[in-house]
Amino acid sequence: MSRVLIVEDEAHLAQGLRFNLEAEGHSVDVVGDGEAALDRLLTNKQQFDAVVLDVMLPGKDGFAVASELRASKNYVPVLMLTARGRPEDVLKGFASGVDDYLPKPFELAILLARLQGLLRRSEWLHQSRNAGAEVRGKPQSEADPASISDYGVFSFGGKTINFGTLQLHTNGNTIQLTMMESELLRHLMRNQGRVVSRKSILEEVWGLHEDTDTRAIDNFIVRLRRYIEENPSKPRHLLTVRGVGYRFVAEPEHKG
Repeated sequence: MSRVLIVEDEAHLAQGLRFNLEAEGHSVDVVGDGEAALDRLLTNKQQFDAVVLDVMLPGKDGFAVASELRASKNYVPVLMLTARGRPEDVLKGFASGVDDYLPKPFELAILLARLQGLLRRSEWLHQSRNAGAEVRGKPQSEADPASISDYGVFSFGGKTINFGTLQLHTNGNTIQLTMMESELLRHLMRNQGRVVSRKSILEEVWGLHEDTDTRAIDNFIVRLRRYIEENPSKPRHLLTVRGVGYRFVAEPEHKG
């Protein structure tokens, strides 16, 4: 049985979600504001398998809640409910560390499907980490980036990203990625050597199909460069193609 926390201040919606999730066999807790959610998750360290988090909350909004969770190294999967699916809400949510989003109003079947996907990943991560097992699938090399699977491992430039555990191993350190950071890296790596447009990232990684401010993508790239570049101000793996997008290079040529 999975345990889900619903953070929603609209009582009728929260109780409707509770009823339907419990009917699906989940254990459900409900809180009505961001402070109460953080008390459960951070102060009391209660364990949940997923969080359904509304953006518009009294007090701390959903963005602040997600940001504080990730800053405290709490990586519980978060499904954010956004107002009318506004692109700025979606991108701000991903930047704060949420794993998926769903615009209001939504169909219950879609919410259940999205949540189930997060719960499957959460369950797999728990099993993998507790067992200390290697992720499924053969490790992938930079020679075959197109075959990177959801649970594959990709090595480049002395670094390794494990797409199963969402962990980047570099210089003896382990960095926990959010799902969207992982998905953006996977998209760039699958297109190794080719220019990837910002439009492609919006549509294929984040599922946004309308005109959207692409500065959020640039902010993600800046963050990823801090993770994987020796000198983020002079990147060698994540290159900017001015006016178009980005290009990933697994093994840059050594200068000099």
